[in-house]
Amino acid sequence: MLKWIAAILGSIFFKIPGGIAGFFIGSLLDNLSGSSRNRSGNTVFSDMTRQKVSPADFEMQLISLCSIVIKADGKVSQSELDYVRQYFVQTYGKEKANAIFRTFNEVNKKHEISAKRICYYLNQRVRYEVRLQLVHFLFGIAQADGNVSTSEVEVIRDIAAYFKLGKKDYESVKAMFVESADNAYKILEIAKTATDDEVKKAYRSMAKKYHPDKVITQNEAIKKGAEEKFKEVQKAYETIQKERGIG
Repeated sequence: MLKWIAAILGSIFFKIPGGIAGFFIGSLLDNLSGSSRNRSGNTVFSDMTRQKVSPADFEMQLISLCSIVIKADGKVSQSELDYVRQYFVQTYGKEKANAIFRTFNEVNKKHEISAKRICYYLNQRVRYEVRLQLVHFLFGIAQADGNVSTSEVEVIRDIAAYFKLGKKDYESVKAMFVESADNAYKILEIAKTATDDEVKKAYRSMAKKYHPDKVITQNEAIKKGAEEKFKEVQKAYETIQKERGIG
């Protein structure tokens, strides 16, 4: 359809050469917008319009978010720093990890880190599932010293909001790190009053939602985080199974 509209417009304004050029341009747009769709239902054309984040940019934005969480409670915990450093060393190797930290230190001296700006940047470039795993990782940092403080929860909550995560998704991740009543149910995003059938349905839904294959990223550590979250979902279901005697 687009090729004929483009051909007509081209011929009106630029006569025969314009009509031919319009036909070919319109054909290209037709192919892009009408080709096969991806899993989320977006066309290949709309998927191509999404900007990509380079590995270097992703690393810098990630370590900046780490810094915000580490400083959230007004003190810099060595165990939290070690947690982050271990993550980067395991993911990128010692040499590259050291280079990342050196670059970050230089940037950190010159500019104030804005969680809102970072999240806006990543929102345009990474999938929802990856952003969800980033919040999971940030909670892991907060817990590294043995306690997730109120101020750390507040900072991560703000980051989750900037990432445009759903409230239930955020509460599910939080329940994996912050002890409270009915944690297993919160992880499965259901109320304790849910029926056995609703529990089973919620588990199937969450297992599918947080399966590592859903997190499409080249970052091995983020993939590992997805696996950990998937295991937490399974653990929550097993806890409820034992509690209720569900077979």
